[in-house]
Amino acid sequence: MNNPDTGTLVRLSETDQTVADREEDIRGRDVRDRNGDDLGKVKDLLIDGTERRVRFLDVASGGFLGIGQDMTLIPVDAITAITEDEVRIGQTRENVADAPAYDPELVRERDTYGGVLGYYGYGPFWGSDYRYPDYPHDR
Repeated sequence: MNNPDTGTLVRLSETDQTVADREEDIRGRDVRDRNGDDLGKVKDLLIDGTERRVRFLDVASGGFLGIGQDMTLIPVDAITAITEDEVRIGQTRENVADAPAYDPELVRERDTYGGVLGYYGYGPFWGSDYRYPDYPHDR
């Protein structure tokens, strides 16, 4: 997967692509940490334009009617469970709060999400030894 184009991310909402199975579209679901604490909602999915795989959850928290929301990128690798109502990740709220700052202007730059992946302890998805995570149905 060491294609030089691999790593260009786009928001699913900005494409004409859809999730193959509507029941697996997690946008709008609550995101909870490993302790069950609320982290926000999945606002969008960042997908790899070459491989068409979800790489990050774009998670929104706080704010009112979209104003003043905090945005966080969470690697798809961090997901431990997905139910009808929520997405669970294997991190704590504190760890997510200390993640690299979200800058929508830089979100498409490889160094930006490489830094986010490294912060969470995951290797780059464009690396030769990367394995895409299995879909974690309610474990």
